Amino acid sequence: MRVEVKLDRDTSSDQTSARNVYRDCIKRPLGFALSLVALIVLSPVLLVIALLVLIKLGSPVIFKQERPGKDEKIFTLHKFRTMTDERDKNGNLLPDNLRITPFGNMLRRSSLDELPELLNILKGDMAIVGPRPLLVEYLPYYSEEERHRHDVRPGLTGLAQVRGRYYLS
Repeated sequence: MRVEVKLDRDTSSDQTSARNVYRDCIKRPLGFALSLVALIVLSPVLLVIALLVLIKLGSPVIFKQERPGKDEKIFTLHKFRTMTDERDKNGNLLPDNLRITPFGNMLRRSSLDELPELLNILKGDMAIVGPRPLLVEYLPYYSEEERHRHDVRPGLTGLAQVRGRYYLS
């Protein structure tokens, strides 16, 4: 059963309206512009990393993975590859800790593996700051409260990283 209550003056709708203006008129265009500039400025770095990934890990250079985004819409996340695709004798992938290379580990520690996510920001699948996109297989385990993380676009970086990354307790 669904009950709707309408009030004459709803201050929360004023706040929602202000958030929508911020999101649509400031955050998205600013994210688009900043990611475009970053891609242009960082294009030599992106090219060098892509060549090193190709030399050290082979093709494909970009790792693609489905992730839930805004409103739980599935999008394809792009990152530089950091692991080999080595398999055991039965054809199963080896555990992640055995497949990550020293070069891949360096890319991850420096977060350079995430630079291709700038393309996701340009496309509108992600924002610069937002909740980090988790794996699709976690969706069935979210509580109603946790599902609100999908009310906004996922981010290249999260609020925790902006406020202190590894130094938070």
